[in-house]
Amino acid sequence: MSITVEIYKKLDNFSLDISFQSQSRRIGILGASGCGKSMTLKSIAGIVTPDEGRIVIEDRILFDQSGRIDVKPQKRNVGYLFQNYALFPTMTVEKNIAAGLKGSRKEKAERVSQMVNKFRLNGLEKRLPGQLSGGQQQRVALARIMAYEPDVILLDEPFSALDMFLKDQVQREMNDLLEDYKGTVILVSHNRDEVYRFSEELLVIDQGRIAASGPTEQLFRDPVSREAARLTGCKNFSRIRKMDEHTLWAADWGIRLHMNKKIPDYAACIGYRAHDFIPVWGERGNNMIRFDLENSAALPFEHNYYIRPERKSSGCNGLGKKEDDERGNGRHRTEQGSSYAENVICWFVQRDRETEVAEKGLPDYLFFNEDKILFLK
Repeated sequence: MSITVEIYKKLDNFSLDISFQSQSRRIGILGASGCGKSMTLKSIAGIVTPDEGRIVIEDRILFDQSGRIDVKPQKRNVGYLFQNYALFPTMTVEKNIAAGLKGSRKEKAERVSQMVNKFRLNGLEKRLPGQLSGGQQQRVALARIMAYEPDVILLDEPFSALDMFLKDQVQREMNDLLEDYKGTVILVSHNRDEVYRFSEELLVIDQGRIAASGPTEQLFRDPVSREAARLTGCKNFSRIRKMDEHTLWAADWGIRLHMNKKIPDYAACIGYRAHDFIPVWGERGNNMIRFDLENSAALPFEHNYYIRPERKSSGCNGLGKKEDDERGNGRHRTEQGSSYAENVICWFVQRDRETEVAEKGLPDYLFFNEDKILFLK
C-alpha cells in the first residue's frame, strides 16, 4: 500500500512542512518533542486540517487543498492510537471494541469476539478501562482499531507512559499483534530504540521539516545530517575543515584525522558514536585523541567517560587556523574564556570491555575507526 503526504501547516511561530511518499508497511517518525510528529499524524487522520498540500492512501485522496477535498475523519478508514489510548471510561472492554463497528448486532458481536480472542482479552470483556493494566488498555485500544480493518494505523507515542519493563513487554506484544496486518502502520516516537525495533523506513523530523529519511538500518548507519545523527544516538560532533581530499581538521576536538576514502564534499562536520572508540595503551598512532579525563559516571551496565578535547579553534569561522592550547583549571579555554565543557568527548564502555579497562587502567588514547566516522551536513 502506498501513502503520499504533502502538508504545510502554520501555527503561531511554528510551521510544519512535510513531504514524503512510501510503500513500506512499517514507517517510523523520530523527532524531539514539539517538532511536528503528532501534528503530522493528526493531519493524516483528519483531526488537523493543513493549510496546503495533499494526502493520498493508495489511490484514495483524503485531502487535497487545491481540489477542495477534505474527507471527514470518520470516513478516512484510518485508525489512530492516542498516547492515553482514549478508551471510553464508562464502557466495558467489549463495548469499547464495538464502538466503531457497523452492521447487525450479531455481526458486531462476532467481530468483538474475534478481537477479544486475537488480542488475548478473554475474561476481561466486562471490565472497565480503569480496572485494566496499561498493557491491557493498549490491547483494547488496538483491538478497537483493528475491528474495523483500517487502511492505515497511526501510533502516537504509544509506549511513553509505560515503565521500562512493561514497555519492552508491550512492544513485543504489539509487534506480534500487528504481524499479520497488511496495511501501513506509522509509529511516532522520540525514542530511537522504539523506532529502530519497529520500522522498516524512518523519517527524522526537526523543527517541522524532514531532516533525513530512508531505510531505518541504513539511516542509523549513515544519518547524513547532524540532527538525524543526534536523534539516532550519536553523542560526539565536531566541525571540520578539509585539508585535502583525505585529511581533515576536527576543530572542536583539536585533532587531525586521515581517511583512506575521500571525504565527501557535503561534509561540514563529523560525528562519532560513544560506543565505537577503541582504547589504546602505549604509543600514539594516526586518528587518535589523547585520553584526558574530565569526569566519569558508573552506570549499572556501562561506564561513561568524558574526555577533554586536545585543542579548540578560537572562533567558528577560523576552523583550525588559530588553535588555542591554553589550560585553565584543567580545562581548555577559547580566547573569550568560555569553558570547553560542552565539547567533551563521550566514551561509553559496556560491561564486557570494562573488565579490560579495570585490568590495564585507563587508556592513553582513543582510536577513531574510519568505518565508524559519520560525515554530516
